[in-house]
Amino acid sequence: MNEKSQKFLKELLSTPSPSGFEMAIQRKWIKYVEKFADIIETDHAGNVTGVVNPDAPFKVLLAGHCDEIGFIINRIDENGYIHFTKLGGISHKPAIGMKVEILGYKKTVTGVIGVNAEHHGGIKEKFEFEDLYIDCGAKSKDEVEQYVQVGDLVIYKRDVEFLMNNRISGRGLDNRTGAFIVAEVLRNVAEKNPNVGVYAVSTVNEETNMGGAYFAASKIKPNFALAVDVTFATDYPGVNRNKHGDIRLDDGPVLAKGAPIHYKINNLLEETARKQEINLQYELTPRVTGTDADKMRLTGEGVPIALVSLPLRYMHSPVETASLKDISEEITLITEMILSLQGNENLKPLE
Repeated sequence: MNEKSQKFLKELLSTPSPSGFEMAIQRKWIKYVEKFADIIETDHAGNVTGVVNPDAPFKVLLAGHCDEIGFIINRIDENGYIHFTKLGGISHKPAIGMKVEILGYKKTVTGVIGVNAEHHGGIKEKFEFEDLYIDCGAKSKDEVEQYVQVGDLVIYKRDVEFLMNNRISGRGLDNRTGAFIVAEVLRNVAEKNPNVGVYAVSTVNEETNMGGAYFAASKIKPNFALAVDVTFATDYPGVNRNKHGDIRLDDGPVLAKGAPIHYKINNLLEETARKQEINLQYELTPRVTGTDADKMRLTGEGVPIALVSLPLRYMHSPVETASLKDISEEITLITEMILSLQGNENLKPLE
């Protein structure tokens, strides 16, 4: 990964993008992609699409969602403490003692999630979101409401960290890494004149309702679509690999297998991986994938889909961790698969 690309990845991971409030990160995505895309389009959902070779009749959609999980304010008490609930599949358990940024309607406010001192009994063994609160230093409800209101969103205040062995850690790698990967694939194919139209979409709202993916696929009407997301790495202590599979950082991109996945698209990816000497890993999605792929598949007359995922440790925590090697290999895999397409591929399973 070159220095410019790594800088863009860090910029995406440093930009707040809670589900439903993705405007800032989308503007940065546009600024990067517009340098090589033939067309940049936006829609009413908030998606951004970069297109290469828009006149080609055969269209491939790449969806990487840019939204992250977070919290949403549901009450401000008389003493200025801010109460909240979850936005997306976030757990309350890692929140104790964390710093947060409140994306207030007037300005961004820093706060901390309070924790009862051990001398006063400490943290309850069992606690829920309603037991937590944010202290931003305010003395009253009126003072808080000058900047913050019910419905404003909250994220962890975390910097991106580069770890040993080419690893990266931070909040929201799920799935700003996916938005990064589809942008990089578009940049690569733009230099090679692909035979197909390539539609890279930074989608919104995946963590809450997947509406962005539905809007994108309904508008583009692709011949097939790839969801580019993350999946659960199981290479750290405490994970039952017999139950959850064996997925490791640095062992390459992960392909899904199961009823929703189109086997001919997976065949294309596997053939490309062999040619590029990229190791693949596999996960099972017997009924649904739990990603943008599910919504894209059910648009129009039906869209053939596949899912390419990045192994990720500590999913939906403030310290999600991934491998830059896996990211680079996933970019190469998808790029080379697209460049191998002739634009007349028959994806009907019975033909």
